[in-house]
Amino acid sequence: MKLTARDVAQLIDISAVQAPHGAAEIRSLVESAKQYHFVAVHVLPCWVPFLKGLLAGSDVLIGAPVGFPGGAHRTEIKAAEARLLVQDGVQEMDMMLNVGKLRSGEDRYCEDDIRAVVQAAGAVPVKVILEVHYLDREQLKRACEVAIRAGAAFVKTATGWAASGATLEVVQFITSFVGSAIKVKAAGSIRSLDTLVKMRAIGVARFGINQHSAVEIVQSVAAMPGGAVEG
Repeated sequence: MKLTARDVAQLIDISAVQAPHGAAEIRSLVESAKQYHFVAVHVLPCWVPFLKGLLAGSDVLIGAPVGFPGGAHRTEIKAAEARLLVQDGVQEMDMMLNVGKLRSGEDRYCEDDIRAVVQAAGAVPVKVILEVHYLDREQLKRACEVAIRAGAAFVKTATGWAASGATLEVVQFITSFVGSAIKVKAAGSIRSLDTLVKMRAIGVARFGINQHSAVEIVQSVAAMPGGAVEG
């Protein structure tokens, strides 16, 4: 199957979710999203109304994280944040798993934590960030299982704040384990078209990629003979 530059852009969301990111970075993201047709832009929660204004009239989705980046907020706080994000106009949200609770064997806590956010989000899809850098393979399985049972739309590999993220090995492990039970978003350290194509081939449905790399990837597809890549 041939993928055009726009097809590839529709697999990618770009974000400004580091502590120093503010109005200038968000304006730059929005310019890139509109120019290259990225599927979504994600910003930290307090910036959602600002982002919504900038994206008015476009088809780019508004996204934001919940319980980010540590995941250890009380469940009531995460649920409240999700409800407020919906009120502010968010169209998708990436929720941070409580990694410490998962690593401590408290799977029921993690499941209830996710379910509370899913319920608060209503029709807005929730992606659960696993932060794979801190989980062994057995923990990854359990993390995927609690996300599936709680009704999440996706599992996502990483925040981009940890030392590692979406390696081909870990993505293969996750996609093989979850099958069609939940979608997979790969994020963290994805910087090339080759990596994106390989991960898509093993079942990744969405990619979180930094703005610079995302633009380079889409431009590289546009520059190919026929303006498309086999994917």
